[in-house]
Amino acid sequence: MGSQSKIDLAYIAGFLDGDGSLMLQIKKRGDSRLGWRFMSTICFYQDSRHETPLFWIRKKLGIGYIARRNDGMTELRINGFKPVNEILKNIMPYVKFKKHQALALSKATALLVENKISELNRARLERIINYILTIQSENYATKNKKSKSELETILGLTP
Repeated sequence: MGSQSKIDLAYIAGFLDGDGSLMLQIKKRGDSRLGWRFMSTICFYQDSRHETPLFWIRKKLGIGYIARRNDGMTELRINGFKPVNEILKNIMPYVKFKKHQALALSKATALLVENKISELNRARLERIINYILTIQSENYATKNKKSKSELETILGLTP
């Protein structure tokens, strides 16, 4: 990761609180034995006319990719269990409004960094499902939210 001062980390946390999102998703994947994978993401959004802070955040964190969307928005996305976990550890003291989500994503990514996906037992998968539900219950988006039973079915935890 890049070099950040406490002030930089506080600014990044504030930006996340206002114009960011935290996600833990289950993505279908045809090329794996399981047929799915977990994906952790920190995303920052800004009107494309005012996208400069996203480049600054990317430089400070030393990771992520920036994309201009067709709707006039630009986003900075950071994916991966280790990078997401490390960033959350660094900004956690400064996160105010998304603290509940940040804690859930931090715990989930720590679990996913420590364990191979194929070796996660039922109890750990159920914990991850609960983290996903916590994160998505705090997100504004209403589409594509999955219920606990849908998540259990995807992960093969139903009888």
